[in-house]
Amino acid sequence: MDALRLTAEWPAETICVAVVGRAGVLAASGPSVDLPWASVTKMLTALVVLDAVQEGLLDLDEPAGPPGSTVRHLLAHASGLSPDGDRALAAPARYRIYSNGGFELLAEVLARRAGVPFADRLDERVLRPLGLAVELVGSPAHGAHGAIVDLAALGRELLAPTLLTPDLLALATTPAFPELAGVLPGFGRQRTNDWGLGFEIRDGKNPHWTGPANSPRTFGHFGMSGTFLWVDPDAALACACLTDRPFGPWASDAWPTLSDAVLREFRPASPSYGQ
Repeated sequence: MDALRLTAEWPAETICVAVVGRAGVLAASGPSVDLPWASVTKMLTALVVLDAVQEGLLDLDEPAGPPGSTVRHLLAHASGLSPDGDRALAAPARYRIYSNGGFELLAEVLARRAGVPFADRLDERVLRPLGLAVELVGSPAHGAHGAIVDLAALGRELLAPTLLTPDLLALATTPAFPELAGVLPGFGRQRTNDWGLGFEIRDGKNPHWTGPANSPRTFGHFGMSGTFLWVDPDAALACACLTDRPFGPWASDAWPTLSDAVLREFRPASPSYGQ
């Protein structure tokens, strides 16, 4: 657990980290406490929306959001909606505009179609099947609270899916409307700011919150509450982190260093590990 010892230098009082493989948690540190996930919540919302697509309740290409936008656009932050609220700043698929409002709209669309509150649908279709003791308080874009064991379990699910078919998860973690420019929150404008369907994709982004050793196929999300989850399918590893210190320059320095150390220590030696 040499990699996890790096967190002792972080400027936070509560730090919880877990390294996850397809079989489960490989290493963990920190207490089992409930902490806000902030925008990592969007991955839960994406899963329940994609589950509805898989069920046939929603279609990725049905209209949703501003004129010309679809469910797919909203999931990929490509609808043109402003970061918060329902004001359109651009035509769909013109820019990558990170939008909390887009995910809140997705939750409304799903709740109307399913005939139940979004939080109930999330609990029934994602949280309970995965055994997650996570509570959604407020926004489907950033309102989840839970412990590191829950975030680690989400990482394992994304490494070896049980809720979605492998093909649908692969679609969701492949760039949608590729090569759109946009601002990656906390890291500035990216000439190519690729996202999948609810999941940010590393590709060649620089700067970035994952490490240089992470493969371009790495996907995940971070939150302004000081939390992240990345999944590197080429390394067959995920890394989950919760802290009680908001994201800032400390995190943009510390998180890539931790990520590289995790990959050095835990990546399987076999050349077939990513298959």
